[in-house]
Amino acid sequence: MPILQQNLEQATAAEILSWAVETYGDGFIVSTSFQAEGMVIVDMVARLTKTARVMTLDTGRLPAETYQMIETVRDRYGITVEVVFPEASEVESMVALHGPNLFYRETAMRMLCCDIRKSRPLERKLKGMKAWAVGLRRSQNESRSEVLKVDLKADPVKISPLADWTQEQVDEYIRQNDVPRHPLYARGYTSIGCAPCTRAVEAGEDERAGRWWWERDADKECGIHFTPDGKAQRTVDVLLEQVLGNKRA
Repeated sequence: MPILQQNLEQATAAEILSWAVETYGDGFIVSTSFQAEGMVIVDMVARLTKTARVMTLDTGRLPAETYQMIETVRDRYGITVEVVFPEASEVESMVALHGPNLFYRETAMRMLCCDIRKSRPLERKLKGMKAWAVGLRRSQNESRSEVLKVDLKADPVKISPLADWTQEQVDEYIRQNDVPRHPLYARGYTSIGCAPCTRAVEAGEDERAGRWWWERDADKECGIHFTPDGKAQRTVDVLLEQVLGNKRA
C-alpha cells in the first residue's frame, strides 16, 4: 500500500475530510441521499469550508421526505445541494419497454433501473470532479467489508471517511452535534433509497434489509459502489443496450 494511502487509512474522518478539502478544493464534492452517514459527512465538511459542495441523485422516485432534506441542508448549512437528474429520454425509453415498476420483476430489471436513474447520471456528474465522499461503512454489509477510507486509484478519488465507524459512532456524532436526521428514520427505516424500493425494517433484520426486500439472494447494492457478478452484469448490459437502442429509434 502506498505511503499516502497507508497514512490516510490511519487518519480520522475529520482529518481525511480536511485533507480532501485542502487537496482538491472545488473539485471535491460530497454525495449523499441524506442518510445518517451522509449527513455526518455534510456536517463535518460544512465546519471545514464555507464553500462545501454537496450533491444528490434525484431518481424521480424519491420519497417526499428526501426532498425535505434538501431544503433542510440549505437552511441549516447554507449549502445549495447540486441535484443530479437522469437523462429523461433514457427513463422514457426504459418505461416504454418495461413499465414504471420493472424492478419488482427480477434483479436484472432492478439493476437496469438503478443504472439509468442513478449510476449513469452519477458517472456524468463525476467527470468534472477530482474527488468525492460517500457514507459507506464496512459494517453495513459483506460487500462493503473491505472499503478503503480513500481509494486513490479511483477516478475521481473515492473517499469513505466513515469506513471504520460503527452505527453507534454515527448515532453519537449526530446526537452530539444536533445533525439533522432524515424523517423516515423515525418510521423504522434504517436505509433509505427510492420510495418503491425501500421499507422499514423488522426487529432482528440487518440495516439494509429494507432495500429491495423482495430479492432473496441478490446483493443489496444499486451498482454505484459495487457492480453485480458477471452473469448479472451481462444481462443488465443487454437490457441497457435495448433501452438505448429504443431511445435512438
